[in-house]
Amino acid sequence: MRIAVDAMGGDHAPTAELDGAVAAAREGAEIVVVGDEARLREELKHREVARLPISVHHASQVVAMGEHPSQAFKRKPDSSMRVCFDLVKRKQAAALVSAGNSGAMLACGLFVLGRIGGVDRPGIVTSFPVQGGQCVLLDMGANVDLKPPNLAQFAVLGAVYAKTLHAKPRPRVGLLSNGAEAHKGTELTREAHKLLSRPRAPLDFEYVGYVEGRDIFSGRIDVVVTDGFTGNVLLKTAEGVAEALARMLRDAISESTLSKAGGLLLRRSFREMKRKLDWAEYGGAPLLGVKGVAMICHGASPARAIKHAILSARTFMSAGLLGGLEEAIGRQRPIWEAVA
Repeated sequence: MRIAVDAMGGDHAPTAELDGAVAAAREGAEIVVVGDEARLREELKHREVARLPISVHHASQVVAMGEHPSQAFKRKPDSSMRVCFDLVKRKQAAALVSAGNSGAMLACGLFVLGRIGGVDRPGIVTSFPVQGGQCVLLDMGANVDLKPPNLAQFAVLGAVYAKTLHAKPRPRVGLLSNGAEAHKGTELTREAHKLLSRPRAPLDFEYVGYVEGRDIFSGRIDVVVTDGFTGNVLLKTAEGVAEALARMLRDAISESTLSKAGGLLLRRSFREMKRKLDWAEYGGAPLLGVKGVAMICHGASPARAIKHAILSARTFMSAGLLGGLEEAIGRQRPIWEAVA
């Protein structure tokens, strides 16, 4: 199960990508790093990789963060990102990881790998640490303008993801809204709510109806479905709140000798909490709905995030995530087909 890594896409490329790839290889992952071959081989000389399962595949172009996705796809067929997708398409790699332009990632996913039958819009999915476990969120930013059937599809995709990654036998799925009452929300959420409340096919999950933002962190919901605009705002807000809370806690502990002593006693617990809230621990976010495993990482991802994204990609392949998605979508297509 070789994983293709776009070594030129992120803000800190290729240093973070190579360090992350080496760290993952030391844990048994087989990796091909893609980019400027001469540069990558020179960089690898400074790392102990002689006995590690790492190879290099040349790509002569790089997609910049500010490039328009469709133009980058058309004008740069030999970009490190596009070559990673081509390797997966040709089955020379089982999955791919990139910290590059997320819009270009979506374009490559659609036009190189293609969509799973029955999926109109692939979505970016992530997991939040919540009370007692994890909560899945999608879409995280791939789709701003959606139709009700798209949200119903996201519910199916998110449920399979929660089953695969979090071992939830029957995930509880909620639709993000501004209140729990059925008349709340927008036209989009109200119509999607109708589809999921009166399904035309059996659901593989428990649909709990509307949920509010505060419900996400309660631990009572396993999957939250929303559009990409709202999901991305929610994600960035949660990241900012976590960082602010960590700073405020650090300042409070430093206020007195007594609080410092208490902080020392709780140091292990604080470290564990910090690890759970650190987005780099979760690596990347898979693009669900395309015919392959494609991990999208934050542009500023450090080596640790790249490593975890590679290991997550390997886990998804081992667990049969793609096959589970295809089976679930095929079985539950009647939920949205009549109104698509």
